[in-house]
Amino acid sequence: MINRIASPRLSGRVLTVAATAAVLLAAALVAMSPALAQNNKPAAKPAQKQAPAAQPAAPAQPAAPAPQQQAQTPPQLMYSPWIKLCNKGADTNNKEVCVLHKDGRLENGRPVVVAELIEPEGVPQKLLRVTVPLGVQLQRGTRVIIDQETPMTAQYSMCIPLGCFSDYQATDEIVTKLKKGKTLTVQAINFNNTAISLQLPLTDFAKAYNGPPTDPKAFEAQQRKLQSELQKKAEEARKKLEAQQSPATAPPDQKKK
Repeated sequence: MINRIASPRLSGRVLTVAATAAVLLAAALVAMSPALAQNNKPAAKPAQKQAPAAQPAAPAQPAAPAPQQQAQTPPQLMYSPWIKLCNKGADTNNKEVCVLHKDGRLENGRPVVVAELIEPEGVPQKLLRVTVPLGVQLQRGTRVIIDQETPMTAQYSMCIPLGCFSDYQATDEIVTKLKKGKTLTVQAINFNNTAISLQLPLTDFAKAYNGPPTDPKAFEAQQRKLQSELQKKAEEARKKLEAQQSPATAPPDQKKK
């Protein structure tokens, strides 16, 4: 049940927010593992008393974040649009793989939440992958909610420098709910035992899903534009903070000797 950390060989091929289409798709087939059979479970019942050895005094905890727990205030995020990237080549065993990708980032450009729908050719089961920041309780897993639908839970599959991700079976029913939905909520528990609840808008999901793939060059240009906007906002925030601190931090007059 312990989640493994990506090896140097694999981590060079896993998803990153600014990845090109080839890298995104190369990681897709790696995700299709037997562990998916344990995912897509309703988050209805708390786990039995199986506290980790490192927490002998801890009471029984649910397998996924509970809404009544102390919640962390969601950060203000900038969202990329849903984009559809498809590729076929050696990295995908010569089978076409399409990935619908959306992420939310802080103004400094750091990704906070990522969601991807992965559709490999010839594999009937699609995959919904969600990624949250490092520093989460691995044994607790993640929970995803589409609008007000029944929550689903999954254990973490792997942790990489970008964060820790969980994989969910994406049935046709789930894909339909994503198309019609307004918000995808991703939840986790951090090391402070605080619930993290992050939301990704679904308003443009159906259009991206039903539309043609995004041109890789257009995707790269979009990423550069988003990064430029993030840098601009970060610079504006820095200047604003300096302006607010300027009167209070002005050096005092030299003491008279």
